[in-house]
Amino acid sequence: MITFIVRRLISAVVLLIVVSMVTFGIFFVVPRLAGQTTDQLAANFVGKSPGPDVLHQIEARLGLDQPLYAQYWHFVKGVVAGEDYDTGTQVVHCSAPCFGYSFKNQLPVWPQMADALPVTVSLGLGAAVLWVVTGVGAGVLSALRRGSWFDRAAMSTALAGVSLPVFFTALICLALFRDTLPVFPDAGTYIPLAENPARWFWALVLPWVTLAFLYAALYARLTRAGMLETLGEDFIRTARAKGLPERTVVLKHGLRATLTPILTIFGLDLGLLLGGAVLTETAFSLPGLGHYAIVAINGKDLPAIMGVTLLAGCFIVVANLVVDIGYAVVDPRVRYS
Repeated sequence: MITFIVRRLISAVVLLIVVSMVTFGIFFVVPRLAGQTTDQLAANFVGKSPGPDVLHQIEARLGLDQPLYAQYWHFVKGVVAGEDYDTGTQVVHCSAPCFGYSFKNQLPVWPQMADALPVTVSLGLGAAVLWVVTGVGAGVLSALRRGSWFDRAAMSTALAGVSLPVFFTALICLALFRDTLPVFPDAGTYIPLAENPARWFWALVLPWVTLAFLYAALYARLTRAGMLETLGEDFIRTARAKGLPERTVVLKHGLRATLTPILTIFGLDLGLLLGGAVLTETAFSLPGLGHYAIVAINGKDLPAIMGVTLLAGCFIVVANLVVDIGYAVVDPRVRYS
């Protein structure tokens, strides 16, 4: 098990290096291949209509006139060890992990993302727990009661969840449970967990339900199909013939064999959660990474966009690492393969 985890950790480090190279290539190499000059690249880091002197200063400060390998080295060095940025009036030190410096906001990117990160983490983890528990639970019960009223109701709800977009579900929830029936009056307001845990939880219930509804529907359908297939296997009939309790047969043998594809989808969904968080945070006006990314895109703040892109790529790598370790726990064959 330890050897398996070490191998996966080494693979994750290699993937993180590849992610940094791809991110650097998207924002620095591809524009040059498209014909942009260093002056045009520098213009992406400052405000509108910068003068030639300002552009030359930005080129020198960011090293855009240096070879690409030197620029990539400074890019990686800044993330790992920090970087100093000359703003023209002062030298600002960006501590590691430094994801760049926003010349538009006159602030390093990482502290701004760090302020928004707790909101996205709270939203994502809460929704992930909700959609896994409800989706897998509904899928197992539907498989055990195939053809019953519960099965039909659960699958109809799942079909609605897959069909309805996140922003529509968010608007319906806000209209019903915050405006018409003020059950969740704090919905759309983020209260820090350390400040008031009860209000933090209550304010995030509607965003959790909105984000989890889409994913839970998919998990319910996937779990139901997997359980129906698994419960017809020979090892399930053998377990029942040995006299094992039905609960043990379903949970220990049936569900465990079904969890492998569920973990695969969970890793992808968890890694790509920022896409759903953008819509949910925008609908509920939550100041998370999704909202920060939208503001950066609208303001054409290139360092902020780069920071969010790099952080999202790292998050996907870490999420897949967690899923790989989960494979080894759920399926012993993975550890010995």
